[in-house]
Formats: sequence, structure tokens, C-alpha cells
Amino acid sequence: MKELRADIERAGLDTLSGRKVPRARVLLVAGRPGTGRTAVAEELLRQVADQYPDGSLRTRLTAPDGTPVPTERVARDLLNALELPAPPGESADDLTERLREGLSLRRVALLLDDAGDAEQVDPLLPENADCLVVAVAEGPLTGIPDVRPCTLGGLDTKSALELLTRHTGSVRVTCDPRSAESLVELCGAEPAALEIAGGWLAVRPKESVADLAKQLHSDDNAGDGPALARVFRHAYATLPAPAARILRFLSLAPEGYVDPHTASALAGCSVSAARTTLDDFVTLGLVRGVDSELPQYEVPGCLVPLLRGLTETQDRPGEVQLARARMLERTVRLLTSCRAVTEPDGSPARKKLAGLPSALRFASPEAAADWLDVRRPALLAAARLAVADGELDTLARRLMAALVRAMVAHRGTEDAAPDLYGIHRLVLDVAERRNLPREQAAALLNLADLDAQTGRTQEALTRYRAALDAGRAAQDPYATGRAMESVGGAYQELGDWQRAADWYGRALAQRITRGERADAARLHGRIAAVHTYAGRYGEALRGWRSAVAGYRKEGDVPAQARALSELARVQEYAGRPEESLYTCQEAVEWARQAEDVRLQAALQLRLADTLERLGDPAAAKLHRGAAERMLGEELRGGADEGSAEAIPSEQATNAYEIRSASEED
Repeated sequence: MKELRADIERAGLDTLSGRKVPRARVLLVAGRPGTGRTAVAEELLRQVADQYPDGSLRTRLTAPDGTPVPTERVARDLLNALELPAPPGESADDLTERLREGLSLRRVALLLDDAGDAEQVDPLLPENADCLVVAVAEGPLTGIPDVRPCTLGGLDTKSALELLTRHTGSVRVTCDPRSAESLVELCGAEPAALEIAGGWLAVRPKESVADLAKQLHSDDNAGDGPALARVFRHAYATLPAPAARILRFLSLAPEGYVDPHTASALAGCSVSAARTTLDDFVTLGLVRGVDSELPQYEVPGCLVPLLRGLTETQDRPGEVQLARARMLERTVRLLTSCRAVTEPDGSPARKKLAGLPSALRFASPEAAADWLDVRRPALLAAARLAVADGELDTLARRLMAALVRAMVAHRGTEDAAPDLYGIHRLVLDVAERRNLPREQAAALLNLADLDAQTGRTQEALTRYRAALDAGRAAQDPYATGRAMESVGGAYQELGDWQRAADWYGRALAQRITRGERADAARLHGRIAAVHTYAGRYGEALRGWRSAVAGYRKEGDVPAQARALSELARVQEYAGRPEESLYTCQEAVEWARQAEDVRLQAALQLRLADTLERLGDPAAAKLHRGAAERMLGEELRGGADEGSAEAIPSEQATNAYEIRSASEED
């Protein structure tokens, strides 16, 4: 630790050559899994925390199964930790650029755990000499200049004995120091192996250190493989068969994160039995408890390959797949319960929730939200693993649908958008693999909506067109209609008024053919809005009149009032103030029936503006007074409240409807 702390301040090659330091200092803690490399890095960050007032961040670059974590996901997690924007769908390059910009103004210590190579580390390095990066890897990170390596092996004998004593107590070690030293040697003096050996002795107070050392010596595999593998296999061999089965199946847990429900589903046992077994594993050093409001455990990454090896040799493939299916099914039911608890009392969802076993029910919406927050990394990982498996696509689709609904219910669409984007991409993968055009269209529409909301209009347009093709292939009129309308919206955003009007017209024709009058009225309004932007006021007036007529037939009073207000605005643009005045008065009456006070006030202000232009200031003053009485101080606070923008436009209303449709999908 002293050497690592000294390396932080030591001059680098850039400093010695007289060049300005372009990046953060990078320290490397290298060693095999199980040597305590991550613990050393975390302790270093704790010791230097006061030197980095903007905080310490930690992320893992390699999953427990050895798969590299995509840079996009790593950068997004770090941006979220810094409370910086991470728009859904942005590329890895854009996200890492945002990350570097954010770190350039901060003094942060960054721990990059389980780095596989320099290519994973390099894009994340802050271009700020005031930051510190501590990378943890098995070997050197060739390609990163001026990296500071610190290679770990086994502990010295004294330290190893102290670690062992934490579990066994001092008596058993001091009574037989030779056997204790022999046990340390058999463990390779590696912390992970010593933890398991100490845990084994801790739960067997009648066994001596010499007994364990002799058993490890006498094992047939005493000289086979690394010390950690030998000690682990011995501890595993002494487990009861049910506990051994649970331990093996923990290798299937997403990202190595386990809770009692996951262990229960994997092993097919009760939740209480699973929790008791997990607590026993913590004592044995086989899993780690996670500091969390809910029971949460983590399988050490150094043990995952060993557990996978046992699963491959001792469990039939069918049993393993059944365990995965049970885990996914349990997760779906928990997510369904998580969402149902947010529904009103007496709703069908709450009635269905009451019929679930108590272990699957949440006491309150707050408890469900806490569970969703704690389990979020594992839930997202479960979705990714289910899709990658390829053999459980039906369960994967149910899991993703339940996950989307639960996230929207507790976090809202905007807050959950980055996670939703990833889930919709997974849905698209399954839909394409299984040739499911209806689901493909839904996923493309949802992805395109998120693209559009984050300003990537051209990308959204491409996806909307693809969704239209998929909707036609599925013969799904809803998908094709919404895709055509969304294509029009994308062209409108791009300022291509003619194409926007054309695509809205195609969507309108379909709505009229299907007798969907409310949607047809809305589309008349969208077409009219586009013509207004293009300065084609005659066509815009026809469109708004059609919208008003459609809403009147549907009996939609609020929408009729808004459409009339837009009609009045276009009449004014077209140089017809008298007609605008009459239409505006009619709109006020309908807004009064709709009890829309804000719209009434905005219309009163518009009437005042029109009357002033017509040379009637006294009447204008009366209308302004009426507006002020309606909204009081709210209107007095802003001089522009009476502008046209104060009236909810058809475009804004339609944008809300598109988002709502996306949420329903």
C-alpha cells in the first residue's frame, strides 16, 4: 500500500520529458483471481479518498463468466454515478466522450476492476491529471503508457496466519503453529483460499488446523491445479448434497448477484431454506454478503469458473436448463407483483396479486421500488442472458415485457429510458431470430420513439420505416398506422413539410378506412399544423375545420376546444381577424364546458390581442382582466403567457399520445 501511494505522486515519463501530463495517473494492481487484488485496490481508494473530493467510482470491465462488458454499458453506468446525462441509444464513442468531459472538471478516483486488456481501459481514462485510475487485471496492460504495476502473489506467512486466525480464533493456531504454517502453504498463502479454509474450520470447532492440513495432503488432487481450486474442492466435497447443488447452480446467477429468491428458484427449494444456505456460504467464504437494504449476495469471481466446471460435470444439461427456466419464471412473477402493487385497490391486477404466495408479494409500492432498485443490475443481466441463451425465448420475451412494465410503473418512462432502450434492442434481437414481425415492429417503434426524444431524428426515421415494413409483414394495422404517422412526425421534425403532410395523409386514409374517427380527427390536426408551418394557410384551415368536425362527432369537448383555438390562430395568420375573433369566442365556450381554465385564459388573452389590433382597447382590457382572474398571479408572472405557445398545440398533444402508445407496447 505504501508503494502504491508513493506511485501516485511519482513523476511520470511525460513530466520527466517536460511535456504536460495529458491523462490521469494509472496504477495497475495485477494478480490471479483470489490474490486479493480487488481488496487492495478498494483499500487504496479508501485511504486516498480525501485527496479526491469529487468521489470514488468503481466499475467492472469483465463479467464473472469472462465476457467483456461493453464499453457503452460501462460508460453509461459511470455517467449515471456522476449524475451526468447519458441519453439512451448513444454510441460508445459518444458516451465515453461525455465521460471524459465530465471527468475533466472533477477530481475523481476511478477503479476499473477485472480489466481484460488495454482496449477496455483506454477509452475510459480521464484526460485530467488530477484524477486517479486504479486498474485491476491478471496481467500487464500493454499499450497504456506510464502504467504503474503492482503484482500480488501470496501473503507473507505472518499475515496469512493472521487472516486464518480471524476465522479459527487464536487458540487453534497458536497450539499448533507448524500445522498452521503447513495449511498456509497448502493454500498458497492466497487470501481467497485462506478464507475458505478458515470458514471450513470456523463451522467445525472440534476440527484442528492439523486435521484440515492432513485432509488436504491426503486428497487425491492435492497437487492438482492452483491452491484455490484444491481448497475449494475440499470444502465443496464436505457440503451436504442439497447445499452442494445450490452452490453449483449459483454459477447461473446473472452477473454473480444472488438473492434468496434466485437461489430458491435455481435449486427448487423454499426461499427460507435458500437464505439459510446462503448465510452458511458466507460463513464458509464461498459467497460474499452485499451491503444492501435487502438480502443480497455476490459469488466471488474467482469461484465462478470452478462452479461452472462442477455444473458441467455433475448436472445434466436438461437439469441446468430447467434451473434457468425456474429462475426466469420466478423473476417474471416477482416483476409482475412489483408492478401490480402500484395499481389501485380493487383493480384486476391487485386481485390477482392477492392470490400469489406471500413470498412473491410486496408489502407496499415503496418496498417493491426498493427491490427493483437493488436488483436492477441482476434483472437487466437476466434479460441479456436469457436472450443470449436462445433456447428460452418465450420466457425471455415474458421477462422483458414484465421488466418494462415494472420500470415504467416505478420510475417513469423518462427516467427508465436508458434501460428501456437496451431492453427493446433485446426484444428486437429475439423477434428477428424467431421471425416475429409483430414484435419486431413494436420494438422498432419503441426504439425509434426513444431516438426521436433524444434528438436523433434521422435514426428514428430509419427505424420507423423498418417498423412500417415489419407491420405490413405482420398485417398489423395498428403498427402500420402508427409507423406511417411517426414517419410523418420525423419528417416534420426535419422541416420537410411536404413529406410530413404526405405521410400523415397516408395514416389518415388508413384511419378513415378502419372507422377510427378520433384518430382521424387528430391526424387532420397534424396535417393542418404542417401546412401552417409551410405557410399554406388555406389547406391548414381546411384541416383544422375537419379536426373540429371530427372531435364534435366524437363528443370530445376538450379536443374540440383546442382545435378551435388552433383554427383561430391560423385565421389570424391568414389575415382574417374578424373570423379569428368569432372562432376564438366559440373556442372559449367549449373550453368552459371542458372546464379547461388555462385554455380559457389563453384564449381570453388571444381575444384581447385581436381586439387591440381591430381598434377596440376597452374590450381588450376586459378580456385581459378575465384572464387574470382565471389564473391570478400565475399569468402576472410571465408576459408571454398569452402568446400562441401558451395554448396546447395539436403537435404537443399528439406527441403525448405517441409516448402513451409506446408505453402500452
